[in-house]
Amino acid sequence: MSEDYVKSANLDMVKSMDQLKRELISVRTGRASPTLIEHLQVEVASYGSTMPLKELGGISAPDARMLVVNPWDKGTIKDIERAIAVSGMGFNPQSDGVVVRIPIPPLTGERRQQLVKVVKVHAEEGKVRVRGVRRDYKEMLEEAEKDGELTEDQLKRALEKLQEATDANVKLVDDMCAKKEKEILDI
Repeated sequence: MSEDYVKSANLDMVKSMDQLKRELISVRTGRASPTLIEHLQVEVASYGSTMPLKELGGISAPDARMLVVNPWDKGTIKDIERAIAVSGMGFNPQSDGVVVRIPIPPLTGERRQQLVKVVKVHAEEGKVRVRGVRRDYKEMLEEAEKDGELTEDQLKRALEKLQEATDANVKLVDDMCAKKEKEILDI
């Protein structure tokens, strides 16, 4: 019974790690990657709605300093350009009426330090999510013990396993953060 709680907690922690990975991928490292812009929300006037860029066209990185968006509907090119320009990522999109090219400028030392701070914020949020999972499952386990579903010894073992899983995931967050920081700071 207590093993089920621990397995569920582990699955929830893995989901937290997946979310952190997605957040870290979107942090720019100086190299072109479609994941930098695929999440951008584009307000498409002709559709009357807002959509993620990845749903409006194909995104590719033909080289390390260029992204290309090939819209499926050429009428959305101006909307895509506008969304990229106002995204706050420092990109200056250029269109030829068929595709949108986005040159990726090199990162300055100051911008690299700002990105490291962003990574640290994401890492701390990831740790908070993992600890939140631990807290929730700890409460569930203690409630199960009160209801007589678990013995005191089962509770103690389950809480120890829960703490081990939490510690392992917090270490994983730290490792992911350190790797991303190194990637950003490498010139």
